[in-house]
Amino acid sequence: MIKHLRHHLGALIALLALGLGGLAWGLADGLWLCSIVGTFVAILAISWLYALYGQNTRKVAFMLDAITNNDFAFRYPMNGHSPDDRLVSETLTRIAQLLSKARAETIQQEKYYELILNSVKTGVLVIDDRGFIYQKNREALRLLGVTVLTHIFQLDRVEPHLSKAFIDALPGEKTQVAFATERGTTRLSLRVSEITLREKHLRIVAINDIQSELDEKEIDSWVRLTRVLTHEIMNAITPITSLSDTLLAHREAIDRETREGLEVISSTGKSLMRFVENYRQFTHIPTPRPGLVDLRPFLDRLVQLAIHQGDYAHVKTVIDVEPDDLILYADEDLIARVVLNLLKNAFQAIGESRRDGLILLRARSDERGAITIEFSNNGPCIPPEEAEQIFVPFFTTKEDGNGIGLSISRQIMRLSGGSIELRQDVAAGLTTFVLIFP
Repeated sequence: MIKHLRHHLGALIALLALGLGGLAWGLADGLWLCSIVGTFVAILAISWLYALYGQNTRKVAFMLDAITNNDFAFRYPMNGHSPDDRLVSETLTRIAQLLSKARAETIQQEKYYELILNSVKTGVLVIDDRGFIYQKNREALRLLGVTVLTHIFQLDRVEPHLSKAFIDALPGEKTQVAFATERGTTRLSLRVSEITLREKHLRIVAINDIQSELDEKEIDSWVRLTRVLTHEIMNAITPITSLSDTLLAHREAIDRETREGLEVISSTGKSLMRFVENYRQFTHIPTPRPGLVDLRPFLDRLVQLAIHQGDYAHVKTVIDVEPDDLILYADEDLIARVVLNLLKNAFQAIGESRRDGLILLRARSDERGAITIEFSNNGPCIPPEEAEQIFVPFFTTKEDGNGIGLSISRQIMRLSGGSIELRQDVAAGLTTFVLIFP
């Protein structure tokens, strides 16, 4: 195109020079006719040059306007024009097509990076110097408990001054923040890095949930402690019980008072051994062997089993599974222990005398394939000071409880790759335990 424009421009300059030369020659020799012809030729050349320049300028301006408005579908007409005009139109159309292709590749690459960003388990926020959220991923929204986030100050709706923790976090340092949600206390770690992109200074904040890490460390500590205690207790009680049984085998050689004392020692030792064996369950959970579990019949069967274990036929139970054929991939036997324990606790919380008792089981699957099973009951809510301790091994508020039911449930969920949470709605009078399977 440039070559042909140069050709046109050279021809016009030559024509203009010819016209101006004729004008000058005519004026010098007094030939007015030649002067008039030279003037006409010069004017014609200037008009032609101006028209050509204006036509191509309008074409370029039209192309730039269309690109600015993201319109890459325009085409220049090719019929009814000179070969050189068609060449200019074809060249500008080709430039537009190349820009359109580059734009499409950029959009596809952005979607690719966005897909990767939403696939990682670390929350990511990109914040500019004015506090506007330049980029975010789904994990960041989930960890912060929000659905929409366009400015950092919107975090103050979750917890007052929460935005200040993000603003004050220094690059290269690890900061921890904690705030209360309906699920309990959320603890997050923040790590900040900086970057300048297109002359704009940005801060990249990586967000991780450290509560699960703390829970795992706590469980590991309890497991180790329980193993040591059960081992030492069993080592101390077993010989005492065995010796008392041996002595009782020779009843005729001992008096009545000694025999009764040995019977008490033997009975107490065996009872304590059974007690310790119960706690050993906490440290000897078998490795899960996952399989496909059809949730609706699975929950139906366990609800009926829990009802028949006590006098709870008067309690209304509702099972809501969506979709109806929802499938869970987990160890059916281990998860059955968790479900039965939660149902037992729910029935006991309502009590045998309350006639308006309600237990609601809801199973759902989200867009990422995670399955949640909620166990809600309208029994008395758990006091806050007790709610913080319910998953701690050996903690119980029941007179006949051993304090390992929820601890074992949490351990099973941990080994299954999931988690268990307590959520309470005091206003509605509902206590809900939630099983989450990623």
